[in-house]
Amino acid sequence: MTELQMGLIGLGAAAVVGVLGYNKWQEMRHRKVAEAMLKPQHDDVLLGGAPAATGTMQERSEPELMVPSPVVAAGRVEPSLDAPVLDATEPALVVQPDVPLVSPEASAPAMPPAVDFPSGERLAEPVDERVDERVGEVPAALLDPRIEFVVAMELVEPVSVVQILHSQREAIQRIGKPVHWVGYNERNREWEHLSVDNTHSVRRLRVGLQLVNRLGPASEADVATFTTAMQALADELMAVADMPSSRVLDQAAEIDRFCAAVDLEIGLNLVSRGSAFSGTKIRALAEAAGMVLGADGVFTRYDDDGRAQFHLQNYETARFSADNVRNISTHGVTFLLDVPRVDHGERVFMQMIEIAKRFAETLQGALVDDNRQPLSDSQLDHIRREFIGKPQATMASFDLAAGSPQALRLFS
Repeated sequence: MTELQMGLIGLGAAAVVGVLGYNKWQEMRHRKVAEAMLKPQHDDVLLGGAPAATGTMQERSEPELMVPSPVVAAGRVEPSLDAPVLDATEPALVVQPDVPLVSPEASAPAMPPAVDFPSGERLAEPVDERVDERVGEVPAALLDPRIEFVVAMELVEPVSVVQILHSQREAIQRIGKPVHWVGYNERNREWEHLSVDNTHSVRRLRVGLQLVNRLGPASEADVATFTTAMQALADELMAVADMPSSRVLDQAAEIDRFCAAVDLEIGLNLVSRGSAFSGTKIRALAEAAGMVLGADGVFTRYDDDGRAQFHLQNYETARFSADNVRNISTHGVTFLLDVPRVDHGERVFMQMIEIAKRFAETLQGALVDDNRQPLSDSQLDHIRREFIGKPQATMASFDLAAGSPQALRLFS
């Protein structure tokens, strides 16, 4: 090794020692400065000492309870500034991460929109339970739990109306009472009667077994067949059938007794005093009074809403028809008013009387009762009050107005 190399090695070692020494000196210097600056001016609070008061320092604020704020996909919800203060005596509130806190008084947050994934899959939107509030109950004009045994079904997926109606058709046909099908139309957001002509699908379904009509109350066999059919339908549609637990047969019997008390039909007979009435004159007078001849052989007058007000039929056995009305003759006709099926029955009865008197004057006939005894104005007024006004008032007191959709179903 040459002298030059030895000299270079010695210089390098000296440089290293110098650097280390300088760094050690700087470290000691900065430590002294830090200790001078950070020397405590008061006792440590954590060791129990009271803090020293100064004229410029603000009071120490109490530590805040940091609670993770709820996070919703659509955006972050900031924590409220008026959060209640926790009492030290109350148990500590344990909050799990990623679990939103919802105040009982707070309204439900808006549902987040559906999320599209890069793969093309779409996350189904959460079911908004408030939809049922917007849908509301089925109008009593369509289904009334007082007069029908109603089964409610909520389907997982919409099903076509035609499929629903055909599912238990054979079983339904064995029931001696009408069955009414009602579904919620998502397009117009209304409940409506379902028929085979409907081309849409429904997810909310209500089916009602009518408990009473003019043939009497529903039988035990009717109820059993209906219940079995509805359960089978629910199984097929993968739905849960919500059936009322009331005593259906007792309910049907009670409704039938009520109907029997108000089920009246008022008839005014117009009979000839001599020669028979010609069919052409009867048709001319009926059409002038706004009456229409139906396929059942009866002239009927309708109101502006298409509801029947009263009828005119042959007093004899032969029925009127478009073919025989020109050639037929009869010794009498009968005006009929079906009390529970007519709205504003007293007013309609007075209209019927006026038309009947016009017939009597033109045809030279007489208004008589079933015993062929002449009817006076006082007798007609008595019929109006006692046999029309009072029964219809009784129906109204039970919130079942004459001529209402419920009444039309019951008295059919």
